[in-house]
Amino acid sequence: MTPSFALLASFAVLLFMGAPIAIALGFSAVVGIYFGLDVYALATVGTNTYNGIAKYPLIAIPLFILTGMIFERSGVARGLVEFAGAIVGPRRGGLAVVAVLVCMMMGGMSGSGPADAAAVAVVMIPSMMRAGYPREFSASVIAAGASTAILIPPSVALIIYSIIVPGVDLRALFAGGIIPGILAGAAIIIPVLLLSRKHDFGAQETRSQSALLPAFMHALPGLLAPVIILGGLRSGLFTPTEAAVVAVAYGLVIGMFVYRTIRLRDLYRLFVDSAVTSGVIMLIITLAGIFAWAGAALGTFDLLANGILSLSGNEHVVLALIMVVLLLAGMVLDGVSIYLIMLPILMPIMQEFGWSPVWFGVVMAMNIAIGQFTPPVAVNLMVTTRIAGIPLEKSVGWSLWLVLSMAIAMTFVIAFPSLVTWLPELLGYRT
Repeated sequence: MTPSFALLASFAVLLFMGAPIAIALGFSAVVGIYFGLDVYALATVGTNTYNGIAKYPLIAIPLFILTGMIFERSGVARGLVEFAGAIVGPRRGGLAVVAVLVCMMMGGMSGSGPADAAAVAVVMIPSMMRAGYPREFSASVIAAGASTAILIPPSVALIIYSIIVPGVDLRALFAGGIIPGILAGAAIIIPVLLLSRKHDFGAQETRSQSALLPAFMHALPGLLAPVIILGGLRSGLFTPTEAAVVAVAYGLVIGMFVYRTIRLRDLYRLFVDSAVTSGVIMLIITLAGIFAWAGAALGTFDLLANGILSLSGNEHVVLALIMVVLLLAGMVLDGVSIYLIMLPILMPIMQEFGWSPVWFGVVMAMNIAIGQFTPPVAVNLMVTTRIAGIPLEKSVGWSLWLVLSMAIAMTFVIAFPSLVTWLPELLGYRT
């Protein structure tokens, strides 16, 4: 048994058995080290576990998760729904468009697709049902809209990408994700409108258009969150990690003193829930550090990269293969795990063809975003169908239309890299 085979086979078997991704990463790394090095090398496991998480930029992850939960529970989503409704107006399919727009706005606060999906689904699904939208269609629309959170800054996945790939400016990644994020939202809105009109969804929408200015003023505290985060980063006022601290403080002020939906006694549960979510992600990152070290030491990642390159010397063919693999991975794994597992393999390929690391990181994020609402696992869809009270499989027919549309949008981003690199270059960042 070769060490590389032991590493990969044990990882695949554990995943197939349903083991948590963190356990699969850590245990398979130990197996690979044992077969490939020696028993004394196992003493490095503790050190590499610590090294995997002892990175200052990683502090931003639990803070942005806490930010997302604060805005989710502060009632910001309801203000955004009113504002988006004032923009869209009363029209057939209007509520579905509002749901997507609110998902995009919330994505600029939470940085997490499942958190975005939960916050919007709780508010929008009951309203959409009363207006005549089927539960499965509503769940699919919100799951797809929430996937834009991985592209629109602040994105937890892009933070991890900037830590793993050396020399990448997180500010450039955040700026690079804005246009593709808007393009992804538009790619969801178009089929949503067409399907709503074709099947006469929303026939019972009776709401009148809200006045734009009052709705905007009510939503303004929430809308200012991404402005403060991105504006502070652009001006150099604070680093990405400090931006996360500012976002938490701002969210607490909004929730406790502006909307007054978060009380002092709610803070304990808020901190505990965010700590649990952060703990799961940080555990995955920690044990992925051991896996990455083992794969590099054993030459496994170089072997896999060379295997992919040997299939074709054409960069377009190789890129297409990578996109297919990432999409399949996105159907069964979360975005954080995909970055941690795949990037050590893909970095040599990226360097071989001279791809912009900012462009490639955003394309990866867009691909993973599609996977978040593509069955069988589809983490966003799992959240929205649970809230809607339906089995996930009932939403497959609707979600596939949205998958196809967003895949077309991703093709545009691949074909025209300037959609990603133009804004960061305009702001003076290195791409």
